Amino acid sequence: MKTVTIYTDGACSGNPGPGGWGAILSYKGQEKEMSGGEAETTNNRMELTAVIEALSALKEPCTVELYSDSKYVIDALEKGWVYGWKKKGWIKSDKKPALNVDLWERLLPLVSRHELRYHWVKGHAENEKNNRCDEMAVAESQKFREKG
Repeated sequence: MKTVTIYTDGACSGNPGPGGWGAILSYKGQEKEMSGGEAETTNNRMELTAVIEALSALKEPCTVELYSDSKYVIDALEKGWVYGWKKKGWIKSDKKPALNVDLWERLLPLVSRHELRYHWVKGHAENEKNNRCDEMAVAESQKFREKG
């Protein structure tokens, strides 16, 4: 299996508000940048969308080294919380409904297709690729702010 490194980030101006996401896929020295945004969204939705879009771009099952500064995304997947939420009808352990169910339902089949290794990185720090994803996400969110 090919090993692909993916960095993702999401940004939102206001929560909810205009948002954007960015992703960098790296394989054998080749990099592909992707980004997008929405007029009305949340930070967590953009974090999830970045991972969904990046994994969707892979044409075959891969070993994926996933880097994100989102504890929400990394912990829910790595610690298996999302599988518990799904099993309980998308209810969390605190009995509150899980958020972003539509995106989790898009993400889980992608996660099961690949072999993922999760890496949390500190946001807005020294990580060049994480910072580039943040730049792309912020730029996408600003496209929507200018229209409104």
